[in-house]
Amino acid sequence: MTYRTKRILSLVLLLFGLPLYIVVAITVVGWFERPHIVLEVAIYLVLGFLWALPFKAVFKGVGRADPENPPDRE
Repeated sequence: MTYRTKRILSLVLLLFGLPLYIVVAITVVGWFERPHIVLEVAIYLVLGFLWALPFKAVFKGVGRADPENPPDRE
């Protein structure tokens, strides 16, 4: 996957995928009786971590400079 493709895909995932996942997670947790606040926070933290695992390859290296286009050196 090219660097540009990774950047575009990561942006789409963060702008559309993450909010959709948040809505789904809140809906699913809402189906059950509300747990203690500490347990509820732990559930959301685990769900937030699990969301990023499948997309680790997409997000890895996106914040760095483009390796295919090194900066001009003078």
